Amino acid sequence: MSYAAIHPNWEKPMGNMVDGYSLEMTAKEIDGLREAAPLIRPDTQIAVTFLPGEEIEQRIEASCVVRELGFEPIAHVSARRIKSHEELDYYLRETAQRAQAKRIFVIAGDPPEPEGPFEDSLQIIETGLLEKYGYEVIGVGGHPEGHPNVSRDDLWVWMQRKLDAITAHGMVPLVVTQFAFDDDAIVEWLADMRERGIDVPVRLGVPGPAGIKRLLGFAKRCGVGASASVMKKYGVSITNLVGKAGPDKLVGNLEEKLTERHGRVRLHFYPFGALTASAEWINDYDARHQ
Repeated sequence: MSYAAIHPNWEKPMGNMVDGYSLEMTAKEIDGLREAAPLIRPDTQIAVTFLPGEEIEQRIEASCVVRELGFEPIAHVSARRIKSHEELDYYLRETAQRAQAKRIFVIAGDPPEPEGPFEDSLQIIETGLLEKYGYEVIGVGGHPEGHPNVSRDDLWVWMQRKLDAITAHGMVPLVVTQFAFDDDAIVEWLADMRERGIDVPVRLGVPGPAGIKRLLGFAKRCGVGASASVMKKYGVSITNLVGKAGPDKLVGNLEEKLTERHGRVRLHFYPFGALTASAEWINDYDARHQ
C-alpha cells in the first residue's frame, strides 16, 4: 500500500507550513467542533483523543461527528487505559464501521500501571485487530524534547520496532509528535530521525493559540520543556502569565529551517479546547503566507 494513495497531498510541495494540517479534539468537544467546522478545510484530519474521564461511546460518537461534518477522523488508543481485549475489539470495530475511520494513533498512555492487559502501543499493533477492521494509516508518538520516563536511545529503538510492526502487518506508518515550543529541538530531532534511516512522514505537534497560563499548564502536564529561555524564544515571558500566545514564531521558524533533508512533514495542532481560535489562526497564517 503506497502512502501517496492514502495521502496524495504529502507528495506535493507545500505552499506554506499550514498546508495539509491536522487538528486534535477531545470526545467532549463535539459542540466546539460544530462551531469551528465552517472555518476548517474540508477533509481535514481531526484526531479524537483517548483521555481519562471519557467513555468509549463518547469517543466513537465524536469520530462519527468528525466524519458527518466532512472531515477525516483519526481514532486514538491509549494502551494502558484499555480494560480488556473485548473493549479494544468493540472500540476499533465500532469506530471503523460507524465513523469509517481508516486512521488511528496508538500510544502507551499516562497511567503508571495498565488498567487492563496492554502495557504499550506495540502490543496493540500486534493484536492484528487494526488491519482486521480496515485501519490503513497507523500513527505512533515522537518526542522532540525527550520523554520523562524513557531515554532518548530507547525512544528511537521503540519507534523503529513499532514502525517495523506496522509495516509487517500491511499498514502504513506515520509519526505524530508531542507538541513542543523549541523549533531548534524539533529540527534537530527530525535531522537525527532521518540520519537513522527513518523516512516515514511526520506530523509535528504545534500548540494552538491559548492563554499563557493554560499553555504552561498543558506543557507541565505533558512533560514538555518550557524553560524561561525556550518560552522567551517562543514569545512568552513566564514571569508574566497574562494574555495569550500563538505559534507564529514557532511555525515561522520551522518554515525557515526545514529543508528537503528533513523529509515529509506536516503540522498537527493541539488547540487545548479552542478549536475555533486555532482554525482562525491557521486561516490567518495561510492568508499571510500565500
